[in-house]
Order: sequence, then C-alpha cells, then structure tokens
Amino acid sequence: MSTKKTLILNKEQIKQKSRRIAYQILEDNFEEKTIILVGIADRGYIFAQRLQAILLEIAPEKEIQLIKVTIEKSKRNLEANTDIPVNIAKNSVVIIVDDVLNSGRTLAYALGVFINVPLKKMRTAVLIDRSHHIFPIFSDYYGTKLSTILKEHVEVVLEEFDKEEDAAWLS
Repeated sequence: MSTKKTLILNKEQIKQKSRRIAYQILEDNFEEKTIILVGIADRGYIFAQRLQAILLEIAPEKEIQLIKVTIEKSKRNLEANTDIPVNIAKNSVVIIVDDVLNSGRTLAYALGVFINVPLKKMRTAVLIDRSHHIFPIFSDYYGTKLSTILKEHVEVVLEEFDKEEDAAWLS
C-alpha cells in the first residue's frame, strides 16, 4: 500500500468550507428558531461543534442545539447512543453532521436514531463527500466532493481530537 499522502484541504480551507456550510444551513432554515445539529462521534461531533459556534456567531437569535451520537460500527444491527434524549428534536430541523461521507452507512445509522421522532426536516452535512455511496444517503451541505478510487482513504485531522493542525488527506 502506498504511503503517499496528498493534501486535500488545509487548515484555512477547512475553516472557509465550514463557514460556507454554516451559511448554507442558515439560508436553508432561515425561518426556523431552532436548529439541531447531530454530530457523529468523534470527528463529526467536533465538526458539529464548530458549525454551532459559527451559526451562533452569524445568527445569535437562533437556538442551535447539539446532540452527540455514538455509533457502534462493528455491529450488524444499529446500536447508537446519544448524550441527550433525541425527543428534544421533535418537530424540529435536524442536521446530521460527519467529517466524511463514504458509503453512507454511518449517516444511515445516525438517521435511524431519529426514525421514531417526528421531525420538520432532516438534512446531512459533511466536510468531504467521497461519492462512493452504497446506501441512498447524500450530502445536503458539503465542503468538497471528491472522486476517488475505492482503495484510497480520506483522513480528516481535527486539532481538538488529533492534537495536530487541521487538514484533510488522501492516501
């Protein structure tokens, strides 16, 4: 396997893409008083925290709530936990947030957490969409769409989790 890494996004580009995604979320949900961001642990939750901070900065009148969902990816059945009850999302706009959309399995699992909660609208936001969807899941808001071969791997590095400077790499 090749050890060559290609930089997809640097720290400044990640910041710009995050800001653009936040504005798109705001524009798409302008009439809403409350927006609920659901971050998929670990990097998706960090990305959701960043989006929440930007949204609160550009729209301080909005209530931007954050839910952390932890998904057990090694199990065949959906097993997910949230840090607060999902019922707070009732009749609200929910945006599922992750760092990379690859097959769509993780986002599909996160959507399943809300299957019994009546929502106004559900959307997805990702920093990088790899376009290798196996599940019928698509990104409503994305920083970059990237066409890759299946053997390639996208790695998103976030300072809060990885203790390294923000970057997205293709290897």
